Amino acid sequence: MAKKESSLINMISTLVLITLVAGVALAGVYDLTKEPIARSQKAKLEKAIKAVIPDFEEIREYKVKPDDSDEELVFYEGLKGDSIVGVAIQTYTDKGFSGRISVMVGFLPDGSILNTEVIKHQETPGLGTKLMDEAWKIKFRGMNIAELAGEAVKVTKDQGTVDAITAATISSRAFCDAVQRAYNTKKKGGKNE
Repeated sequence: MAKKESSLINMISTLVLITLVAGVALAGVYDLTKEPIARSQKAKLEKAIKAVIPDFEEIREYKVKPDDSDEELVFYEGLKGDSIVGVAIQTYTDKGFSGRISVMVGFLPDGSILNTEVIKHQETPGLGTKLMDEAWKIKFRGMNIAELAGEAVKVTKDQGTVDAITAATISSRAFCDAVQRAYNTKKKGGKNE
């Protein structure tokens, strides 16, 4: 095979060819992985809903816009027959140490929290990741925010009732912010009042 002359046109045509091949390969990989990723995210969401509200037969989904954001929160009402057994609220905070934390908070019909589940975060391993530990979740179980001073979920450093995770106060405050957003939005527009 004869060696091509090194010219601008040859170099550009080679780069264009490489770019086209890479683009087609990336598009193919995207198409192959799009469905499995969507299924995985749906399964994770369903698992979080089941973890935060009692057993249900049917889920009714709706969205409510919080007062402090244009981004809607998703409500998942768990129904057993005609009765609401709980509502799971997919909430978030942008106050995490490493950015957004997405949380599922489960409220019982009496307004108390049954459980919480972190859906997504980028917090520091070993510190902020403790938001997913059972020792952290238990601090919110049975909490009725309506009975707290000022109806506010805060860490003890901010005159609240939640003991922050040692060396992860920012993550702890952020989690409380996400729970507070869920409560405020539920109070504003939730259907199972």
